[in-house]
Amino acid sequence: MEINFYPVFVAALTTLLVGFIWYGPLFGKAWMKETGLTEEDLKKGSMVKIFGLTYIFSVMIAMIMQILTIHQFGALGMVGGPELEAAAQPSYAAFMADYGTAFRTFKHGALHGFMSGLFLAFPLIAINGLFERRSWKYIFIHSGYWIVVMTIMGAIVCGWV
Repeated sequence: MEINFYPVFVAALTTLLVGFIWYGPLFGKAWMKETGLTEEDLKKGSMVKIFGLTYIFSVMIAMIMQILTIHQFGALGMVGGPELEAAAQPSYAAFMADYGTAFRTFKHGALHGFMSGLFLAFPLIAINGLFERRSWKYIFIHSGYWIVVMTIMGAIVCGWV
């Protein structure tokens, strides 16, 4: 089992698409207030650099989301990884024949994506926010964004078979 890059590249776009809505019409004004940014501040900087790096980082997140949402990667890890797959015991091939596509649905991926957002992104953002003396509103705006994005990413990378 190898990483499928098509869903990774598509899932990586969700950070930009959701961000456009989340930090625009939904929570844009509240986010700017909580961060102390103004419309003028947002016009500064290289948009190509910001969006380009965002997409690259999003590809990295989507790659790990495949490993977090697709259980078969765990089975592959048990035999030592892709380079040792050919030398694995016959029981591995039998297992993959029986369960190679088990739990490979958009719904299952969304569940694991949601859990990843809730139990990884939220605590990371909350810890940083607490030390930066940010408000809970700030923490919830950013955490909510990542929970939504990781839910969608998980659905895409797991359900795309």
